[in-house]
Parts: sequence; C-alpha cells; structure tokens
Amino acid sequence: MVAPRIQIQCLHKTTRPLTPVRGVEFFQGTLDSTDEIESARVFDTTLRDGEQSPGTSFSYDDKRQIASVLDEMGTHVIEAGFPVNSDAEFEAVRDIASSTSSTTAGLARVVDGDIEAALDSGVEMVHVFVSTSDVQIEDSMHATREEVVQRAVESVERVKEAGVTCMFSPMDATRTDEEYLIEVIEAVSDAGTDWINIPDTCGVATPTRFRAMIEKVLAHTDARVDVHTHDDFGLATANALAGIEAGASQAQVSVNSIGERAGNAAYEEFVMAVESLYQTDTGIDTTRITELSEIVEEKSGMPTPGNKPVVGGNAFSHESGIHAAGVIENSDTFEPGVMTPEMVGAERRLVMGKHTGTHSVRERLVECGFDPTDEQVTAVTRRVKDYGAEKRRVTVDVLERFAEEAGVERQQDQEEVRV
Repeated sequence: MVAPRIQIQCLHKTTRPLTPVRGVEFFQGTLDSTDEIESARVFDTTLRDGEQSPGTSFSYDDKRQIASVLDEMGTHVIEAGFPVNSDAEFEAVRDIASSTSSTTAGLARVVDGDIEAALDSGVEMVHVFVSTSDVQIEDSMHATREEVVQRAVESVERVKEAGVTCMFSPMDATRTDEEYLIEVIEAVSDAGTDWINIPDTCGVATPTRFRAMIEKVLAHTDARVDVHTHDDFGLATANALAGIEAGASQAQVSVNSIGERAGNAAYEEFVMAVESLYQTDTGIDTTRITELSEIVEEKSGMPTPGNKPVVGGNAFSHESGIHAAGVIENSDTFEPGVMTPEMVGAERRLVMGKHTGTHSVRERLVECGFDPTDEQVTAVTRRVKDYGAEKRRVTVDVLERFAEEAGVERQQDQEEVRV
C-alpha cells in the first residue's frame, strides 16, 4: 500500500479555520483540560510598542498596510501609535482610526497635551499611562507618589469627559509596591476608567506570580482588566495566558513579538494558543497570520528566526528521518495536531539534509517526477546525507542531479517506454 502523499501547500483557506477532527484525541491524555478560559480579546500594539524596537521605524504607508490587515483579521483593538509624538504620527493614527472597524487606541502620558492630541486624532480609546514603581517615579518622572495618583485621576476624568473609552496603565506594575498599586487602581477605578492594563514593563513576572497579581487586581476594580507582558526572560506569552486564566479579558501583543528590548507577547503565539490549546474562539482569522508576520518582518527590518513558534521557517518543516517518515504517514505524529500549517496560512515542508531519511527522499523524488526503486532511493539518500553533513543546502536542483546520477528514471520516460 502506497503511503498518502504529504500536502505541501494549502489550496483552500476557510474564513474560520476549524480544529482538526482528531484534535480531540490530544486532550484525552495528560493535558485533558480545555475549560480554563471562556474568551480572550486581542489588543495589538505592533504599531506602537512594536515600533519602539531599536532600529525600527514604520512609515505612514507601513502603518496603514499593517493596520488594514489587522483590521481585516478581526483584531479587537489596534494601538495605532502615540499621537502627540509628531505630526506624521498624528496623521497616521487619525487615518487608521477613520478607516478601520477595529477599535483604535492612541497612547498618552498623564499630560494634558498628550491627552488632547489623542482625543483630537479621533481614536475610540485613549490609553493613558504613568509610572508607579518607586524607581521610575523618583528617577524617571522626578515626582512623588501623591502626584502620580493625582495626575492619573485627572487624566482618566478628562478622557471620560470627552466620552471616549479610557484605558489606564500603571507602568512597571510588576515592580510596584503592592499596597500602592492597589491604591492607584482603586483611585482610577473611582474616576471611571473602563480598562486597567497591568504591564510587566521590564519582563520580570512569572506565570504563577502574574496570575496571582491579576486576581488581586480584579478584586479591587470593576473595570475590565488587560495585560501587557514583556519577553526579557522568554515568558511574555506564558504570562499573558496566565493573566487571561486569572480573569483578564484581553492581552496586548505584537506581531513577531517585536517591541522594546526582547519584545512583547507574540500575536501569533497568543492567538494560536488560545485557539488550539484552550479551544477558545478569538474571532481572529488565523489563516492570515503568516501573511501578517511576513509583512511586519519586511516593514520592521527585523528578521524572524527560523525557530520562531507558529511563523518561523522551521515551524512546520521536517528533516529528521523518523519525524519526516511519520509526518508523511500522518502529520499529527510529529506536529501539535491541534494546529496545522493551513490554520495559519503556512505550508508544510520536508527539508533535505544530514538527518533526512529514505521516506522523505522518496516523497520528494516522486514530487519531482521520478519513479525510483528502493535501491535508488537508498543511494540518493546517502548522497543527500553526505551533502548535508557538509552544511550545504540540498535544493531541488541538487536532489534532481543526485537522482539523475543514480540513474533514476522519470515517470514520463517510463510512460513513453510503455507506449
């Protein structure tokens, strides 16, 4: 019996990708819980925090293009930028706010000029922030705790007076004295803020601690809670998910995890974890995730590592003989099963190299139009392994040359002989 050929390219994209039918099997073993969360909203900050990546600068057209795709995908909130920053930034934020159906947010310090610029830009949400950790209050703001509370309350009140949704962020919340943090949260809650964002500004949270923190915050406010996590220790997405498990309604993420220092929780990782691992519908069209990632990679000038989850070049690629053989038989053997390349608009690839096995070589030879014998497959595989061991890339041209040198006939040639 001939093994079914592996699907290399997604020929059809659905507007709402469905979890593979066999996906349910993956939750009948040790990981049998899929009811930790009921919903999760996505707040994208690629155009604001993402642009703060060292060396990254989005043009007006870049911002409009990225915002358009985010909007079409169903992203709940798009933080378009910092309106007071420059005239060009103001225009970009204003145009995004007027041309998208997603909620558009503009960032503002607790400064009158910032807030007025954000309001004038026409955004539906003003995201007000102020430092609350002592180190930032004293050495960055040069203010006092009392002054911070006063400015925070006045800023929230100004936004609400304008009839606009307000989000308040106590910056550096995870390094803020707990009693003082609760004091600030209660004060802005009384002032009427709609959202409270808890930022792990310096990436020092851990999932268990962050979850406990969000639970405590929720006990002291009636506002909806949002989380913003940084990746200094590689825990940003895990912390964001822990926040959602604790009861937060929304996570701030950036495409390809770009942002200050090591970046933010990744849009693609957060969305696919919620969709596939928690089995919760985000409302995002995940089939455009790869497209979105590639656009941001190009516009930001930040290359995406091959081993980047979900969108990296190796995310759905296989070289090892055992893995490739299993995937050829059934892709669920050595892939998550609950996330397929088709779900994110990607393609599965079999990579030729040092670790390649005969199953993979045979599959690729057949795709190239050859009809090899078992002995010829073994011979070509040996050549592929040796070539790959020299750290050289085995391209299709190289594979075809090996096949021809091994005397492998093409299927067309055999048909002509039979005729």
